[in-house]
Amino acid sequence: MISAATKSKIDIFHQEYSVLALENREALLEIALAEIPEAVYNSNAIDGSSLTLEDTEDILIRSEIRKDHVVMEIIEAKNLAGIMELLARHDPDKLDVTDPQKIANLHKILLTGLENEGAGRFRGEKEWVRVGAHLGANPAFTNELVCELAEKYNKDEDSHFLDKIAWFHAEFETIHPFMENNGRLGRFIVNGQLARLGYPPVIIPSKNKDKDYFALFEDYRKTGKADGFSRLFALLLIESMHKRITIMTSKKYISVGEWAKEKGLNVRSALNMAKKQRIPAFRLRGKWMIDAFYLRG
Repeated sequence: MISAATKSKIDIFHQEYSVLALENREALLEIALAEIPEAVYNSNAIDGSSLTLEDTEDILIRSEIRKDHVVMEIIEAKNLAGIMELLARHDPDKLDVTDPQKIANLHKILLTGLENEGAGRFRGEKEWVRVGAHLGANPAFTNELVCELAEKYNKDEDSHFLDKIAWFHAEFETIHPFMENNGRLGRFIVNGQLARLGYPPVIIPSKNKDKDYFALFEDYRKTGKADGFSRLFALLLIESMHKRITIMTSKKYISVGEWAKEKGLNVRSALNMAKKQRIPAFRLRGKWMIDAFYLRG
């Protein structure tokens, strides 16, 4: 669970974001489209893709492909970008990412152009899957388990929305309902769920993924609690709102390091405040940025 103070921060920033969103729909669309290459790079890198951010930008923006790229990774990048753009451009209410059939449809899109008999369907009899030491759910029950997961998520009216999303993500990946692409799809579902609630998408960074992301699954499987994911998603959501509010309202934004020097602050301390979202900073291509004229209270 996230703290009351964090919930309050989210509510405050969401109010400001929502007001700006009403008058800046085109700006928000352009921001979402502009960050797709970075989002695709990070999600694919979490799952072991060798493509760099620059490679991903070449493929998605400039249609430039080096000969030494793995064809499968190129297709994966394009397919993931495709459903991210679909979410950015369409009414999120029409893209119910907790509906089991629509989840399966999205999975099929992710595997378009790849030879995979499991595309668009949950694992069936004898289709066991293992990730490291974790064994996915019994394939005889994956469809049933995903339906129960969706039903419980949709009926829960008491939990905070981030706690619900965190639990859904942890349980979805624990079930591992497909033979492949569970991670990419699971992270996309997080943003689909946020969009349906009127929140912007988040980017789960691939840097330090073992410690900051994969370790949270281990905690969940040991304790049954998804608190680590709740806290992670809260920080990422606040950062995402900071990014959009700053871009829509500020005259100029600069690196946190440059800002700290101008304000006579220790750069390392400023970066630490950015990571903890104690200042309204956000990442662009992995670099922390902030409103050039922000005055710390």
